[in-house]
Amino acid sequence: MLNPPGVAKAARILAERRRSGVQAERLPEDCRPADLDSALAIQSEVTRDLGASIGGWKCLQPPPDRLVVAPIHHQDIHREAPVSVWAPEGHARIEPELAFVLGRDLPARAEPYTQEEVDEAVAHTHLVLELIHSRYSDPAAAEFPEMLADGLLNQGLFVGPEVDPDMAREASELTITLSTRSAAPEVHQGRHPNTHPRAPLYWLVNFLRERGEGIKAGEFVITGSYAGVLEAPLEEPVRVLFGELGELSVSFKARIQS
Repeated sequence: MLNPPGVAKAARILAERRRSGVQAERLPEDCRPADLDSALAIQSEVTRDLGASIGGWKCLQPPPDRLVVAPIHHQDIHREAPVSVWAPEGHARIEPELAFVLGRDLPARAEPYTQEEVDEAVAHTHLVLELIHSRYSDPAAAEFPEMLADGLLNQGLFVGPEVDPDMAREASELTITLSTRSAAPEVHQGRHPNTHPRAPLYWLVNFLRERGEGIKAGEFVITGSYAGVLEAPLEEPVRVLFGELGELSVSFKARIQS
């Protein structure tokens, strides 16, 4: 486990990169996380360093020896276009997902929450785009705990329309179509990475419960991309069709580095 000064140093570096948009090399070795607990501690410290509050979570049912979970900050959740994104490659990077929104708190408690209890707490389901950006200039060179510490590439969320909850909870497969003015439509035969779209939500609720944190009403929970990472142009309309569930429209503009 990384010591507290190391956690604080790593968090300061990653928080400043989030503010400025600057990508840089891996964390210094004296504050580089090598385990999952250290990475989660850095995540939490980044949120505090930014003075941010948690508006949602990204998650998947984790494979062995990994955790796929990261907070999404209120300030990075967008509902109106154009959406300002860090785009050093000259385009926005997005993941088409579903977001489940809780209508009541599911606080920490001794006994696990059942799937039925979690289902009853879900108030809304939305089409969303996760906004993707790394604080590392070469994320492929970073070990998994370093990526986890940095929030697993998350730079925010664009919230699209609400959709039928019963259709969404059964949407193991969705045809994702990305349409723009400057290119031919891009079609992906999408499949949810955990098959059941709510499976990661069930996992997250009990993961947070075990950590004494809980999850709050109004928080968005995204549970995995149906098409991996897609590239969308800047400064023009973008339309994403989620099979029979519905569609969202958005546009992006580049944030200016400070």
